[in-house]
Amino acid sequence: MIALSLAEIAAVVGGQTHDIPDPSVQVTGPVVRDSREAVPGSLFVAFAGERVDGHDFAAAVVEAGSVAVLAARPVGVPAIVVEDVQAALAALARHVVTRLGATLVALTGSAGKTSTKDLIAQVLRRKAPTVFTPGSLNNEIGLPLTALSATEETKFLVLEMGARGIGHIRYLTELTPPRVGLVLNVGSAHIGEFGGREQIAQAKGELVESLPPAAEGGVAVLNADDPLVRAMASRTKAKVLLFGESDEADVRAENVRLTDSGQPSFSLHTPSGACDVTMRLYGEHHVSNALAAAAVAHELGMSATEIATALSEAGSLSRWRMEVTERPDGVTVVNDAYNANPESMRAALRALAAMGRGRRTWAVLGKMAELGDEALAEHDAVGRLAVRLNVSKLVAVGGREASWLQLGAYNEGSWGEESVHVSDAQAAIDLLRSELRPGDVVLVKASRSVGLESVAQALVETGAEGEVAAR
Repeated sequence: MIALSLAEIAAVVGGQTHDIPDPSVQVTGPVVRDSREAVPGSLFVAFAGERVDGHDFAAAVVEAGSVAVLAARPVGVPAIVVEDVQAALAALARHVVTRLGATLVALTGSAGKTSTKDLIAQVLRRKAPTVFTPGSLNNEIGLPLTALSATEETKFLVLEMGARGIGHIRYLTELTPPRVGLVLNVGSAHIGEFGGREQIAQAKGELVESLPPAAEGGVAVLNADDPLVRAMASRTKAKVLLFGESDEADVRAENVRLTDSGQPSFSLHTPSGACDVTMRLYGEHHVSNALAAAAVAHELGMSATEIATALSEAGSLSRWRMEVTERPDGVTVVNDAYNANPESMRAALRALAAMGRGRRTWAVLGKMAELGDEALAEHDAVGRLAVRLNVSKLVAVGGREASWLQLGAYNEGSWGEESVHVSDAQAAIDLLRSELRPGDVVLVKASRSVGLESVAQALVETGAEGEVAAR
């Protein structure tokens, strides 16, 4: 974080100092909420959770070097005490962002947010120092913590914004007002909570409504291939830049194809020129993500050649998202187990089919959460798609939703041992360990709550023998 004195912080957040001998002492380190991350010069934010109360760790973080604790009550060590810790954290983030003057890029969407955010960051940091959301810390706590990690040298701040209801993104944009806003897509993720795709579009569009007018530098980057996203152009006064494969897109892809290993290759066209891209990531769905990143980078002054080079060299920065590991015995493990929704599940299955040309393919799939009344139909559709893509074997893991996956495959014509339903991750591990052969490709994917990353990790460890070659 930029250096601020404890007195300045107390004034910004409306707090009272307690047990602070010298209020002029500055916070020169990071702002953290995990006591294990406390380092000299840091500020520790004490949240009281259901299981753990951060206030209980106040003495330990000060001993580790934290200058003070942002707390809801006195804790016997240097502290800034406020009525609402979360609101205070938000106020501090807003103050720092305003003082920095960095260009703030915010993005949202039903699928692909984290992968696209990672791409944008890898492209922009070639131009200037860039800070971005780690992993998918995209909520009312993770977002301000990310903003507070920026320093005086930061020129670009890239923030992923998630939403579980109307008003969530509006709140996040008030904490960290963006100049560039990107909406990727409107899909089925969290449809059970929102109630429908129109409601999801309403929530996602709050991002473009928050942007400054075009005359003040505001830019809305919208997916030309998604009608609900494209319609958001009418909800903003910012300049609109379209990306996609549509002929009307300002930044578009032509001659899209997949390499033999399943990596996308295409010709990138921007208003400043065209250049070829071959990505290190896996799956055709990354073309749209790359175009979104290219549109943002173009708007921020990068040439087509610079963008294409960065996209071709970019890798995956967040774990368990199409994380590909080649075992020494020739088995390929694709760990995409961080999360799942119908759109990302279909994209992952298509990537598996492309990667597995001429090889046996396994889809180890579990529940897609928060689909509400659409759950049965969506799980059935994914099971059917696995059959249509000629996936060699579907392993459905878990309870009711897994049975729907297998039923979809069965009804699409998957007979005999082409699909199997197992009760849990350990059963899947036992099955795969006994039946995998050299050259097989295994995709592991489900919603985060299912915990199928344990299956992928077990498979990697099984074949590793101390020397895994990870791509």
